[in-house]
Amino acid sequence: MRILFIGDIVGSPGRAGLAAAMPALRERHALDLVIANGENSAGGLGITERTARALFDTGVDVITTGNHVYRHREAYEFLDRADRVLRPANYLAGNPGRGWTVVPAADRRVGVINLSGSVHLDAARSPFIEVDAILDRLEGEADLVVVDFHAEVTSEKVAMGWHLDGRVAACLGTHTHVPTADARVLPGGTAFITDVGMTGSRGGVIGVRREQALEAFRTQMPVRFETADEDVWVNGVVVATRDHLAESIEQVLMPAPL
Repeated sequence: MRILFIGDIVGSPGRAGLAAAMPALRERHALDLVIANGENSAGGLGITERTARALFDTGVDVITTGNHVYRHREAYEFLDRADRVLRPANYLAGNPGRGWTVVPAADRRVGVINLSGSVHLDAARSPFIEVDAILDRLEGEADLVVVDFHAEVTSEKVAMGWHLDGRVAACLGTHTHVPTADARVLPGGTAFITDVGMTGSRGGVIGVRREQALEAFRTQMPVRFETADEDVWVNGVVVATRDHLAESIEQVLMPAPL
């Protein structure tokens, strides 16, 4: 099967860019499942029911998130009842939402797990111990598994790839918004990339208007950030699988046809 994973969607420019690009992506890659990280989809920070539904309307099947998932309190109830919108599984058990799900696609049962890194990010439990426990629970319930590892540092992401090699179809890094050049299938058959990148404006600074980001760096003073909207690109990867592992991983780096 062929799975498209879309990197962090930033604000309305990112949502519009994905919507415009999706028909061509489906035709080019013959997709069976689309997963997207939507934690920046609402105004550049967080997710709401409205922005989640907008992503589903473009053809996204499962939405993952990360450290900004709880930015909008009105989304908490939605996260509790949405079975295809995930938050990091290694957050506190009592937090709104769920950390993994299983969805049907191409006559397969696909497990999707969302994890947070623990270096420079807040997480209740080690992502390494958490993912082991979830994989044990998914034994017999999922035919293959895709992991979104939303983490800050490259070393933790690379370590997670090796930790999961041969046990999941894909371990895909998100959060830093810059696509890395290390997409590969690891020796055990797990597709890996340190960071998928973002779907949003390349004319800003990781999705923020560049003049505002520059002001913050120059002055070291608080600056209200707004979502950049120039030169929108779609960043993602397409993972082709056979049985429960990966055959290939291909980066998607394309300007949105807006």
